Amino acid sequence: MLVKRIKRWAGILCWMGVFLGACGGWARAAQPAVSAESAVVLLADTGAVLYEKEAHTPRPMASTTKIMTALLTLEAGQELGNPVVEITEEMVAVEGSSMGLLPGDRVTLEGLAAGMLLASGNDAANGAALYLDGSLEQFAERMNARAADLGMEDTWFVTPSGLDGVSPEGREHVSTAYDMALLAQEALKNPSFQRLCSSVRATVHMEDPERSLTLTNHNRLLTQYQGCVGVKTGFTKKAGRCLVSAAQRDGALLVAVTLHAPDDWNDHALLLDYGFSQVRTVSLDEEIPSLSLPVVGSEAESVSVSCSGEGTSVALGPQDVLERRVYGPAFLYAPIHLGDCVGQVRWYVGDRCVAQKDLTAQEEAPLSSEKDV
Repeated sequence: MLVKRIKRWAGILCWMGVFLGACGGWARAAQPAVSAESAVVLLADTGAVLYEKEAHTPRPMASTTKIMTALLTLEAGQELGNPVVEITEEMVAVEGSSMGLLPGDRVTLEGLAAGMLLASGNDAANGAALYLDGSLEQFAERMNARAADLGMEDTWFVTPSGLDGVSPEGREHVSTAYDMALLAQEALKNPSFQRLCSSVRATVHMEDPERSLTLTNHNRLLTQYQGCVGVKTGFTKKAGRCLVSAAQRDGALLVAVTLHAPDDWNDHALLLDYGFSQVRTVSLDEEIPSLSLPVVGSEAESVSVSCSGEGTSVALGPQDVLERRVYGPAFLYAPIHLGDCVGQVRWYVGDRCVAQKDLTAQEEAPLSSEKDV
C-alpha cells in the first residue's frame, strides 16, 4: 500500500523549499518593565524568544520545579497504567505546601500529579518520587536526565518539590527562566498535564479507605488573564515569587516565566500582552504548486497530487522564517486510487517542523490491462 511505501521514500527523492519568511509589519510595542530578576516569553510553536531579561541566569525556582515532577509522574503513570500509590510516613514528612495526604491513603499517580499542579503539594511530589525511584536522590537523577534531553543546559534538580537543596556533589537546586520555558513547552504537549494545569479546581479520590480531596489551583491567572492555560506557581524565601504561565490566543501559544518577581501576576499580564503583540499567525492555505508524479504499470502516465485536510495556520515570531518543503517519490507504482497518500508537505522554522499535510492523489491510475510477454 502507498501509505506503507511512503516510509521508504520520505526524504530520499526531493524537496523543494519556498521561503515564506517572516514579513515586516509587527507592532513595535515598547518592551515591558517587570519586577522579575529573570524573565522570558517564548512562542511555543517555533521556540522563538519574544522577550528576555537575565533569561539564562541560574536561580532557585521553587515549586515551578513540580512541572518536571508532574510531567515525569504522568508519563510513568501512562506507561504503567496509572497505578495506585500507598502513601507512607516518609512521603508526607516534608515541610511546606501540602495536598493533604495522610499515611495509608491510596491514590493514583495522576492524582498525585493533580496535587502537585493545583495545590503545589510537596507531599504529592515526594510521594511520586519515592514510589517511582525509591529515593529522592534517584528521582533527581531521572529529572536531570530529562532536563538534559530537553536542552535545559543551566538547570540542576535536587528535590522533586522545589524546596532548596544541595546535591551530594555540592550543586544547588537551580534553573533559568529560559530553561523553565523549555520545560513548560514540553510539558504542555502532554494532554493530561495540560488538562490538570489549566483546571481551576479538581477532585482527587482516595481508595481504601475512600475519601476525596477538592483542590484549588494557586494560579490566579487562570481566571484573570484571557486564554491562560497554566502552568505553575512557586515560592520559597530564597527563590522569591516564581511563576510559569501559558496562554493561547488566535492559534498562538505563549509561555512566560519569571523568577524572583515581587509583582509576578502583573509581570505576566504585561509579558503575555507584549508577546502576543509580537506574534503573527500565518495561514498555510496558500496554493501548493501544481504537482504530478509519473506512474509505472498503468496506461495513465502520471497523476496529479495536492494537499489534503483542512486549513492550517502557524504562529511566527518577528525573526521566524517559514520554509515549505514538498516530499514525494520519483514515481508511483500502479494501481493508484483517488485519495491515496503519496507524499507530504512540511513547514519548517529552522530545523523544527511546525506543520505538515499529506499529499494525496487526485486521479486514478489503474493497473495496465496489458500482460507481460
